[in-house]
Amino acid sequence: MTSTGVSTKKRGTFAWALWDWAEQPFPTIMQTFIFPVYLAGAVATSGSHADAQLGVATGIAGVILALIAPVLGRRSDENGRRKFWLMFNTYVLVAIMAASFFIEPKPEFFVLGLLLYGVGSVVQESAFINYYAMLKSVTTEKNIGRVSGYAWGLGYAGGIILLCISLFGFILPDTVFGAPSENSMSVRIVFLFAASWTLIFSIPLMLRVPEIEAKVGGKGRETILQSYKSLWGQLKSLRSQAPDTFKFLISSAIYRDGLAGVFTFGAVLGSLAFGFSQTEIILFGIAANIVAGIGAAIGGRFDDVFGSRTIIIASLVGLIIAGAGVFAFASQGVITYWIGGLLLCLFVGPAQASSRTFVSRFTPQGREGEVFGLYQTTGRAVSFLSGTFWAISISIGHSVTGAENATIYGVLGLLVILIVGLVLLLRVNPNPRVLDAK
Repeated sequence: MTSTGVSTKKRGTFAWALWDWAEQPFPTIMQTFIFPVYLAGAVATSGSHADAQLGVATGIAGVILALIAPVLGRRSDENGRRKFWLMFNTYVLVAIMAASFFIEPKPEFFVLGLLLYGVGSVVQESAFINYYAMLKSVTTEKNIGRVSGYAWGLGYAGGIILLCISLFGFILPDTVFGAPSENSMSVRIVFLFAASWTLIFSIPLMLRVPEIEAKVGGKGRETILQSYKSLWGQLKSLRSQAPDTFKFLISSAIYRDGLAGVFTFGAVLGSLAFGFSQTEIILFGIAANIVAGIGAAIGGRFDDVFGSRTIIIASLVGLIIAGAGVFAFASQGVITYWIGGLLLCLFVGPAQASSRTFVSRFTPQGREGEVFGLYQTTGRAVSFLSGTFWAISISIGHSVTGAENATIYGVLGLLVILIVGLVLLLRVNPNPRVLDAK
């Protein structure tokens, strides 16, 4: 690589990493801690099973993404519009978060709120395809793990600040900019704040990271049908030509759904099993982001030394031990949730960051979007696992113990998913053969 190329890559590295910080309002505020709670508690009518309807919206979004993810990746690779589509999806997310401000605490706004929630999930995950695909273009072989972990850590740091400002600046005060908080204005204004955050902090990537070139002799205007036909050909050859890549995609799909379940049901666990209030859950979320960010940064450093697979395995072992501790010592009360829950978060960060680094290591130049599209697709294909095993484990807990509140048994369901993913990962070569460029 020329000195000019190295200089360009260095200039774009921080701008790329900052996007993890920029998009953080959506997973932190819109998907986890504030918007879904607002929809279910203030907007939906009592007895409407809003929690189940949120689950349905999430499931539909997952199916849509599984269908379109590989096509999006292939088309951005071929046409040289990777950054274009990342920024397009970013600003659609900005519009969705801003539109959420207009969801008033009235039942007639609930369906529109669900629509924004579901569409936002598809748009965010679509953005990740092109964002992850950029990793190789802003790093070197020596620092790819460190940069990936650093970016993930930036995202967690952003989540900490977002939750602090949202809780202490908008939700807890009795007034909003000096005016009485009415019509849930103290919550709704958080969504405008979230949109502004993403709009501002996504600018560096737009300015500093160069667009890729279209492939010479590429398909250009490849139709959707042709994209799927090409994808099917790749899937048929992947198992025979790159078996370790195939095995990693399968194992990571399973354990990544377990990781997602840790965050998805973490707030529910704290509330129902350990009696945390909404404010206490947000405070825990702040602490969780701090710990997860530290874990991602440290894991990124170790990734470049010991390899991505080793870091993922160590993280999964840590998650399994911490989760088992939460279940075994649940009778000790909130101290178990604070210690065990934060340990879980410590290992989630490096497992997530090293997973995308591992994919980047065996992906050739020019096929990043295609492979990360497949990475997203396999993950979404089993996105029902954590919710299903969570529910089944709680049902078994009810039957065995007769206890009215058996939420803690949901932890066992997540542990099963993590264990299966770990066992499958152990069969993957730590240095899989790099896929052939096309």
